Amino acid sequence: MADPQWDDLRIFLAVAREESLSGAGRILRLDPATIGRRIARLEAAVEMPLFVKSPQGYRLSAAGEQLLRHGESAERALRMGVESLTGTSSGRLTGQIRLGAPDGCANYLLPKICAGIAREHPDLDIHIVALPRVINLSRREADMAITVSAPTAGQLLVQKITDYHLHLVAARSYLREQAPFATVADLKGHPVIGYIPDMIFDSELDYLAELNVARVPLASNSVPVQLNLVAEGSGLCVAHDFALPFHKGLRKVLEDEISMTRSFYLVRHQGDQKSDRLNRFSALLLDGMRSEVTRLESLT
Repeated sequence: MADPQWDDLRIFLAVAREESLSGAGRILRLDPATIGRRIARLEAAVEMPLFVKSPQGYRLSAAGEQLLRHGESAERALRMGVESLTGTSSGRLTGQIRLGAPDGCANYLLPKICAGIAREHPDLDIHIVALPRVINLSRREADMAITVSAPTAGQLLVQKITDYHLHLVAARSYLREQAPFATVADLKGHPVIGYIPDMIFDSELDYLAELNVARVPLASNSVPVQLNLVAEGSGLCVAHDFALPFHKGLRKVLEDEISMTRSFYLVRHQGDQKSDRLNRFSALLLDGMRSEVTRLESLT
C-alpha cells in the first residue's frame, strides 16, 4: 500500500462534503478531471473504493466514511497547529472565520457586531454567509452558524445565544387608511406578507401558522424584502423587534395580542471547541449579539 499524500486527502474531504467532482472543483479551484484523477490515486493508495459513484453524485463508501472521520481530525489538528503559531503574541485574532446566519440576523445584527470585532482584530477576515436555509457545517459551508432552533443530530456544540421578540407590523401609511385594529379578528381581509410557504426551512419561522393565515399573497424568503413590501403599504407582516429601528415607517399592530418569542443558537463543530481562536471569536460574538438585541429592542 502506497502512502497517501496530504493534498489528496484535502481533495477527498472536498468531494465528500460537496458530493460531486464539480462541486469540489469550485471549492478548490481545480477542474473536475484533475479532481477525479486525484481521487483515483488516493483509492489506489488505500487499495479500496472510497466513493459509490452514481448519476446523483459521489456517496461515501464504508471505507470512505472511516477515512472522513480521520481526515477531519487531521484537518482540525493542522488548523489548530497553525493557530497556535499565529496571533498569540499580540492577543489578536487572525486568519479567516466564516459565519453562517439567517438573513434577518445577518442584515440587522451582524454588521455592527462583526465590524466591531474586525476593528479590534484587523488581521481577522470575517465572512458572513447569509442564506435562507440551514447552513451545512458538515460540508464546511461555515466554521459556525447561528440558527433559530437547536439541532439535535450530529457531533455539534450548541450554545443558546439569546431570546428575541417579534410583533405584527404595518406601515403608518397603511394604518391611516384602515379602521383601527381592536382584536385579532379585525385582521380578516387584510393581506399578510410572510415567507414563501414551501421555502420555510425551520418550523420556528412559520409565524403565520400561529395566526391561522392560509394565504400569503406577497411572500419572500428574505426578511428585508418582506419589510420593504410592508413599507410600501402592501399589508402586514410579523417582524423582528430588532429590525424595526431600521424601518422607521413601520409600527406594531395589536402589540399585546400578537407577541412571539424565538431564540438564536450558536452551532459549531464539536471538535472545534479545542480551538482557542474560535472560542475567543464565539465569546465576542455571543456578547455582541446579546448586547445588540437588547439595544435595538429597547428602541422599539
